[in-house]
Amino acid sequence: MRRREFITLLGGAAAAWPLAARAQQPAMPVVGFVNSGSSVASWSNAFRKGLNETGYVEGQNVTVEYHWLEGQFEHLPSLMADLVRRHVAVIATPAGNLASQAAKAATTTIPIVFGVGEDPVKLGLVASLARPGGNLTGINFFNTEVHAKRLGLLHEMVPQAVRVAVLVNPANTTSTEATLRVIPEAARALGLQMAVLRAGTTSGEIEAAFATLRREPADALFVGPDPFFVTRRLQIALLAMRQGIPTALFTHEMVEAGGLMSYGTNVADMFHQVGVYTGHILKGAKPADLPVLQSTKFEFVINLQTARALGIEVSNSIQLLADEVID
Repeated sequence: MRRREFITLLGGAAAAWPLAARAQQPAMPVVGFVNSGSSVASWSNAFRKGLNETGYVEGQNVTVEYHWLEGQFEHLPSLMADLVRRHVAVIATPAGNLASQAAKAATTTIPIVFGVGEDPVKLGLVASLARPGGNLTGINFFNTEVHAKRLGLLHEMVPQAVRVAVLVNPANTTSTEATLRVIPEAARALGLQMAVLRAGTTSGEIEAAFATLRREPADALFVGPDPFFVTRRLQIALLAMRQGIPTALFTHEMVEAGGLMSYGTNVADMFHQVGVYTGHILKGAKPADLPVLQSTKFEFVINLQTARALGIEVSNSIQLLADEVID
């Protein structure tokens, strides 16, 4: 073989080496991230931070597929079936009772990391908190347990309010049932009257609920925890302001949008914990060996601008209780 031909052949082989090496490298693991609400930057950033702390960087050694369903719960079964069909490495369902249950129904082998507001044992997700026993683990962020505290804080801020309307989403059955189980007793203990409003997953149903409030006025509105209501937080804040109704909400983001106050789990911290557990599982940990965590960070947030617009004077003592005051 001539020297020039040999060098040309060698050069061609060398050019092909990187392609062959890349072809032999395993594909990055895929995480199917499913939330029934709308995208909130602080929440997805917290999830990524949790992944980063375990050595995973999105786009470098892990791919995350984000599915924000905007309250369309009916899409959960088909979405989970697709993730299972494609054999994703982990399914992450932060802030989603129904998403977590749909994931569990879809697979007994793919690891699932959940964030749920109700007891995961009662939801049928795990055998026990200490020993999950299957392919699911995650964090319980206590939606129901903080209802009475949130209603009590609303009562302190608006002591003249007697009739409180409770807004729930009937499509989110577990959350709605839990809210309507706890709130009546808490309302009676405070001497409050309660009315129930229902709004499903369309903005028109929220409009209709507020139209009911115009016909049957209430002194305050307690919004039950639901991802669709986070999606419609600006609409809820605007309608409540137009009708002069103080609102008790369940996330910091809803108060930022113009609601009066919120009390509940620090949702970003819960997303962070789901990210950490997802990273541990990608590194080889088994869900059955990771005990279910319980939220320890709670926050009370007040929007003073909204309070002033509603003519509510928030005492210094209540402001001192708050973790954040938006002014």
